[in-house]
Amino acid sequence: MTVHFIGAGPGAPDLITLRGRDLIAACPVCLYAGSLVPTALLDHCPPGARIVNTAPLSLDAIVAEMAEAHAAGQDVARLHSGDLSVWSAMGEQLRRLRARGIPFDVTPGVPAFAAAAAALQAELTLPGIAQSVVLTRTPGRASTMPERETLERFAATGATLAIHLSIHALDRVVADLTPHYGADCPVAVVWRASWPDQRIIRTTLARAHDDAQGIDRTALILVGPALAAEGFEDSRLYAADYDRRYRPVGADPRFPE
Repeated sequence: MTVHFIGAGPGAPDLITLRGRDLIAACPVCLYAGSLVPTALLDHCPPGARIVNTAPLSLDAIVAEMAEAHAAGQDVARLHSGDLSVWSAMGEQLRRLRARGIPFDVTPGVPAFAAAAAALQAELTLPGIAQSVVLTRTPGRASTMPERETLERFAATGATLAIHLSIHALDRVVADLTPHYGADCPVAVVWRASWPDQRIIRTTLARAHDDAQGIDRTALILVGPALAAEGFEDSRLYAADYDRRYRPVGADPRFPE
């Protein structure tokens, strides 16, 4: 018996890995975060599967469901939205499963920031503009922020910021970032990335508050000059004179055939 933690992706039901889909189909028990996981994914559950929406359950109740399945020798598909490596509340579940000796594994999913970038048809790391993406958030009721993890500190790097779970604090985001990026810095607010009702707002720090009126929850804020850059240099990766392992160039290449 194994509890399979599966990243269900950002919303579109076909943005799940083949491994994740096959695990859902093989598990007689499915626990899913119903507030964000599309119900279409439940169509992959086998006939007669026990399907439990964990949105109204406490952590103890969720672990009790897993323990019950463990006692019955039944594999569990545990679906979380996006990817499990960030803001998934998986860590506390794993800690309890370890304490109980219940086996588990983890299957990654498409994260929200990647779905948002795809919707924008944007590369978040452009040569000479930005080579880092910072995934962060503002403080919330569920989790505070460590003292050194502030928007101002991240903004000082000039990196592209992917700010999650913070659309309710957009005014604060704008106030914290404007001194570092400037009022004209590009901003994209992507609401429900990859869902059928997805909405994209392209704006600037100066206009973000007015342009994003009415957007709440499930929205990602992307900030940084890479979002609208046009005059960046080409990467050297595909330059005709760039000597690389799979395309040796010149009389004395670094990686001779």
